[in-house]
Amino acid sequence: MTREWTEITVIGEDDTGLIAEVTSFLFERDVNIVDIDQAVRDGTFRMTMQVDTSEMDPTQLQFQRDLEDLGDRFGVDTQVQFPSDCENQSIAVLVTKESHCLEALLEAWDNGDLDADIEVVVGNHDDLSSLSAEYGVPFHVIGDENGSPDEEELLDLLAEYDIDLIALARYIRILSPEVVFRYESQIINVHPSLLPAFPGAAAYRQALEEGARIAGVTAHYVTTDLDQGPIIAQRAFNVPPDATEADLERLGQPLEAEALLEAIQLHLDDELSVQFGRTELENPNETDAQLGAPEELNQMIPDRPIDGIDEQTADIDETATADD
Repeated sequence: MTREWTEITVIGEDDTGLIAEVTSFLFERDVNIVDIDQAVRDGTFRMTMQVDTSEMDPTQLQFQRDLEDLGDRFGVDTQVQFPSDCENQSIAVLVTKESHCLEALLEAWDNGDLDADIEVVVGNHDDLSSLSAEYGVPFHVIGDENGSPDEEELLDLLAEYDIDLIALARYIRILSPEVVFRYESQIINVHPSLLPAFPGAAAYRQALEEGARIAGVTAHYVTTDLDQGPIIAQRAFNVPPDATEADLERLGQPLEAEALLEAIQLHLDDELSVQFGRTELENPNETDAQLGAPEELNQMIPDRPIDGIDEQTADIDETATADD
């Protein structure tokens, strides 16, 4: 996918005058603002802008340096992505220790079935470095001995590889608002439950403890609210009698990989829009994609009884009798 506009992201503590300084900075360099969005969450300020740099006076390198200097004065981080002529978007895959989702993504990419390039795999442990090496993809460890990530290092890596999309392939860590805000609508996670049910850790165990008869998985966009981002794809399966947590993992893991891969491909193909927290297909009549369950499920749903249908039928019968 090509980027028509330069994208600027500013992340940090909210500070009076920052927006005015940034807009003045752009005006002085003949940069036109095409779109701007800003938000504050938990004390963290985020501003994203799309700007036209085609007529700007300084070079791209000088512009980036000047913007970083401005950010340093206000104590905020800045990031610039200039228009790209690349045919494919670049993906970073974040992992912990489970291999199934990473393997599915690497295999799809290697087979040419993924309309993007997996540029880097980042783990908070080194367990999956050998799998990444099999496909010739660089692997970086950003976690300490407990798996706690250095997010400044993570952000530097994402910027170094010019990442367009982040895939959380069973990455068992919560990303901070600084990371989520910087890559808003560009992070997709897969969670082992039918969200919004059973968010957080040990979702399969939660399903068993609550006596669920149907379990499942969900691929969704990541927001600062844990496991509450817009849902993209879901898969469901029956919970067998006397099932263990390991049984549900065995049944769910192939579906996790499938749902994550489908969600990523829909995103890459620009098939999705998000309205009021719900994903929709941009052109539902021009695609084979389906965000919900197969049509066969609808055919299994009874058409009666429905509230009011008996009254409506009685009214029709009474009308017919009166006409007779």
